[in-house]
Amino acid sequence: MLLTPKKWKYRKQIVPSLKGKSYRGSTISFWEYWLKATTSWYVTNKQLEAARKVIVRHTRKVGQLWMRVFPDTPITKKGLEMPMGSGKGDVDIYAAPVRKWKILFEVSGLSRELAEEVITSAAKKLPIKARFVAKGEIK
Repeated sequence: MLLTPKKWKYRKQIVPSLKGKSYRGSTISFWEYWLKATTSWYVTNKQLEAARKVIVRHTRKVGQLWMRVFPDTPITKKGLEMPMGSGKGDVDIYAAPVRKWKILFEVSGLSRELAEEVITSAAKKLPIKARFVAKGEIK
């Protein structure tokens, strides 16, 4: 099941710009290891689900996972050969605007080596550059 909002006030919205750094959501809150974004871009619900599945495959019975982002921004797309001036397109996908330094996932209950391997493989599923950070490190 892909991540989509259950309700929304307005069906289409203006997509926010991704200038600057994320100060909110850039500190650890829950667990020992986390995946931190080093570039800014939009992460779709399919990409987040693929990264989540990679982490869950290894942490199913021993570890815990916490997602810190949710794809709540609708991205619209016009149909093929649509004339100019016919309004905004229909909602195509939902995405999460991720700014630099934002924490995407937090993991606990794994050894450091396994956690680093799992989180770096999950980072390969995302369109942004991200790095593994452990508790106590400053990066």
